[in-house]
Amino acid sequence: MINYRQLTEKEIATLTVYGCSADDWKKVMVVENFSTDFVCNVHFSGKVFIGTFQKVFELAGGVKKHAGIYNCLLHNCTIENNVFIDKINNYIANYTIGEGSYIENVNIMVVDTLSTFGNGVKVPVLNERGGREVPIFDYLSAPLAYILTLYRHRTDVIQNIQNLIYSYAAEQQSDKGVVGKNVQIVNCGSIKNVRIGDYARLEGASLLENGTIISNVAAPVFVGSGVKCTDFILSSGVSVTDSTIISRCFIGQGCEMGKHYSALDSLFFSNCQGLHGEATAIFAGPYTVTHHKSTLLIAGMFSFFNAGSGSNQSNHMYKLGPIHQGIAERGVKTTSDSYLLWPAKIGAFTLVMGRHYKHSDTSDLPFSYLIENANESFLVPGVNLRSVGTIRDAQKWPKRDNRKDNKKLDQINFNLLNPYTIQKMMKGVEVLQDLQSTSGISKDIYTYKNCNIKNSSLKNGIELYNIAIYKFLGNSLINRLKETQFTSIEQVREQLNTDNNKGLGEWIDLSGLIAPKNEIEFLLKEIESKPISLDDIQSKFEIMHKEYYQYEWTWARQKLEEYWGKNINQVSYDDLVKMVELWKKSVVKLDQLIYNDAKKEFDLNSKIGFGVDGNEEQKQLDFENVRGNFDLNPFVLEVLNHIKIKTELGDELIKRLELTHKS
Repeated sequence: MINYRQLTEKEIATLTVYGCSADDWKKVMVVENFSTDFVCNVHFSGKVFIGTFQKVFELAGGVKKHAGIYNCLLHNCTIENNVFIDKINNYIANYTIGEGSYIENVNIMVVDTLSTFGNGVKVPVLNERGGREVPIFDYLSAPLAYILTLYRHRTDVIQNIQNLIYSYAAEQQSDKGVVGKNVQIVNCGSIKNVRIGDYARLEGASLLENGTIISNVAAPVFVGSGVKCTDFILSSGVSVTDSTIISRCFIGQGCEMGKHYSALDSLFFSNCQGLHGEATAIFAGPYTVTHHKSTLLIAGMFSFFNAGSGSNQSNHMYKLGPIHQGIAERGVKTTSDSYLLWPAKIGAFTLVMGRHYKHSDTSDLPFSYLIENANESFLVPGVNLRSVGTIRDAQKWPKRDNRKDNKKLDQINFNLLNPYTIQKMMKGVEVLQDLQSTSGISKDIYTYKNCNIKNSSLKNGIELYNIAIYKFLGNSLINRLKETQFTSIEQVREQLNTDNNKGLGEWIDLSGLIAPKNEIEFLLKEIESKPISLDDIQSKFEIMHKEYYQYEWTWARQKLEEYWGKNINQVSYDDLVKMVELWKKSVVKLDQLIYNDAKKEFDLNSKIGFGVDGNEEQKQLDFENVRGNFDLNPFVLEVLNHIKIKTELGDELIKRLELTHKS
C-alpha cells in the first residue's frame, strides 16, 4: 500500500512558479519523497496521485530524458514512480500510468465512460448478417471460438459460454484505464477507453478506441504509425503497423498485421499474418497468411492457410445479400487470381488453382489439387501428398511460432498425418472406389460434388491415400514399441494394449486442436449440465492436446485391428513384421515421390532467366549461386536421410521382434 500525502505550501508555490496549476491543490497527492524539480507546465484536476522521479530514459541516438511530468493536463490520474509524460496536446483523464512508462506527444488519452475495454464486443464472424457472433474477451482461444461459431445448434452450450464471457467482461468494467509498467507511447493521436499491458510500444498510432492490449515483458505488443483500432483485443506478442485498420476484431498471440491491411468483424488466432490485403467476417485459425494487396478473404473459416495474390471469394448471389459462408480446412493454399464461390468446403491441404463457380465440397478428398479447366472444376485427389511444398510447410510452421508468452492460448497440433487427416483419406478411398463401382472402372471422367475427376487421377488418388494411411499406422505402431523392452509376443501385445477407449471414433480439428469428437462431446455436455469456468474449459483443451499421442494410439490400434482382422491380443509376429515392412515401403515410396517433386525445382524450366547474358555454362553457374546445387540442397539431403533413418528404424524393430518369435 503506497502512502500518499498532500503537497506542502512550499511545494505548491514552487509548482506554481514552474507554470503548474490545479482546480484544487488538496486533491493532488504525492509520495513522501516527491520532488517538484521534474514537474512543469501541468494542470491538475480531479484527484491526482504522483510518485517519484528518479529514472533517466535513454532514447535512440543517445538522447537522455529525466522522468517527470511536463506540458500536460491530468484529470483523475495515478502516476506511478519513474514515469515520463510530456507534450499532451489535450489531456490524460482517468488513467493509472504504470511505473517506468514513457508518454510523449500524444493528442488525448481518456476513459470517458464505463468501459469493458473491448471485452464482450460481438464479432459477426463467418456470416456478415449475423447468427454466428462471437463475444471476444482477453483470453479467447481458437477451439473455444470454433465451438461458439459452428455449434449454434447446441443452444445451451452457446448460451452458457456467452454468459461466462459476459460475466468476465462485466468484471473488467471500469471508469478508469490502465497503462502498464515500462510502456512507451509516442507520437500518437487519440487513445480512448483502452487498457494497455506492460512493455507495450505505441509509436505513431492514429486512433485506438475501446480495446485491450495484452502485452507483457515476455511478449510485448507493438502498435505502429497510422494504425486505427476500434472495438478490439490485441493478444501478447502482436505487431500492428503501417496504417493498418482493425475494427471489431480479436488478434491472437504472435500475429502480425501491417502494410495497410484492413480487417473488419474477424477473428485472427496464433501466428496469423495479414499484409496489404483485406479481411471481412473471417475466422482466421492459426497460421492464416495473406501477403498481397489484391487479396480479399471474406466470410470464410481458414487455418494453416496461404492466400495467393488476387485470391477472392464471394458470399452472395445478388439475391438475399451476403448470407453464404465457406470453409477451407487446414493447410489449404490458393494460387494467384483464384476464386471460390461460397458456399463451398475445401478439403485439408488442398491447392486451389483458377476460378470455381460451383459449390464444391472436397472435404472427404484431402491433399488434392482443385484446378479450373475450361470453366469446370477438376479435382486431382491426394496429389499434394507428394508435393515438396506440403512437407516444407509442415516443417516450417513449428519454426515460425512467434508466441513468446508463457501461457499459450491456442493448442496447436502440427502433425501432417494424424487421425483427423487419415480418417479423411480412408473416407477418400471409399469415395473413389464407390465412384469406380457405380460409374465403371473405364469411365474417362467421374463427377463428384460439382467436381470432375479424371480416371487416372482417381486411380492415383487411391494409391497415394493408401501409402499415407499405411505410413501413419506404421508410425503409430513403431512409436508405441520404440525404446521398450519385450522378450515374448505376449509382452508385445501387452504394450500394444490401452487402458481405455479414449480416442476411438471420429476426430475433429478445432482450428488447430486435433481431438477425438467424443472428448469434445463430453466437454459440451459438461458445459450444458453443470457449473464450469472459462479457465476450466481452457484446461480441458490443454489436457486434450497433452493427451494427443495416447488418443492417437487408441485410434490407430483399432484401425490396425481392422487391417489385421483380429484383436490386438491375437496379433502374431508375422502380422507385426508385415505391417513394419509395409510401413517401410510406404515411407520410401512417399519420400521418393517428394524427392522427384523437389527435383523439378532444378530442371531446365526453372533455369529460365538465369545467366541472362551468358552461355549455358554461365546459366548453370548463375543458377547454382542463387538456388544452390540439387544434390547439396538441405531439404533434399533431409529427404534422403529420412529414408535411411526410417529404414533403419523399421529394421531394428523387426530384429527385436525376431527374438520373440524365436523364444
